[in-house]
Amino acid sequence: MSRNLYVGNLSFNVSEDELRQLFEEVGAVSTVKVIHDPHSGRSKGFGFVEMVEDQGADQAVEKLNGHSLKGREIVVDRARPKKEGGGGGRDRGSRGGGGRRY
Repeated sequence: MSRNLYVGNLSFNVSEDELRQLFEEVGAVSTVKVIHDPHSGRSKGFGFVEMVEDQGADQAVEKLNGHSLKGREIVVDRARPKKEGGGGGRDRGSRGGGGRRY
């Protein structure tokens, strides 16, 4: 079972230290990462927390999902494993009709 947790609906000004402090209330934390836009440097509003133990991860999901942090109810759930081969992206090709939509 994964100890890596997805944390969504974060306020854009939540720091990794604040997130770590919150999660350490329910268990030992290995790593914390708030994801930022590489161009603007602004938070994307989500991140990942890896707990030391499975039990800590279970408790974090149970106790912190829906918890209010800086005025927003955060979403805490098990992170899904990364897919092989990188990001998907969209098919940018034309789907007929010259690319126009009416």
